[in-house]
Amino acid sequence: MIGKSSSGKDTIFKSLLQNKDLQLKTIVPYTTRPIRIGETEGVEYHFVDETELEKIAESGRLIELRAYHTFHGVWKYFTVDDNQMDLKKGNYLIIGTLESYNRTRDYYGEEHLIPIMIDLDDGVRLQRALDREKMQEHPKYQEMCRRFLADAEDFSEEKIAAAGITRSFYNDDLEKCINTIVTFIKGIG
Repeated sequence: MIGKSSSGKDTIFKSLLQNKDLQLKTIVPYTTRPIRIGETEGVEYHFVDETELEKIAESGRLIELRAYHTFHGVWKYFTVDDNQMDLKKGNYLIIGTLESYNRTRDYYGEEHLIPIMIDLDDGVRLQRALDREKMQEHPKYQEMCRRFLADAEDFSEEKIAAAGITRSFYNDDLEKCINTIVTFIKGIG
């Protein structure tokens, strides 16, 4: 599942995982960024430091890595081949960026990945991001703005087309969007 920041990916992701008919599993990605209020180690992410990241990279288990130069330092997000995913034993739902989709597709093969891209009006996304950031003990508004602006480049029409993504799911009505995605997933199998 991919989409710009604050497009509703996390909410949709959780709903799809709870849908017993879909029988989707997930993996826990990794990050070097600080944990946010409401997050739990091993649930949203594995929160690791640079030393642990280096050990993972040296082991050859790094599937994809993205580094963001934030207002608070470099934050890295990555996926690790750590035996969480066995394509012979199930179907998985993962949240990522367009870049992580491309690299994961290259790692596992195009036949094993299906993009589910969430779309939403930029003004609505910006308000959602602001509302979420206000709830943090130490809001990082500059970083929120950086992410928002970076999305325009990261999800350009050219990059979406180059990734072979031809369909997106518009999240202006959460329940309708989720139902449309559920129908789509059921139609794949």
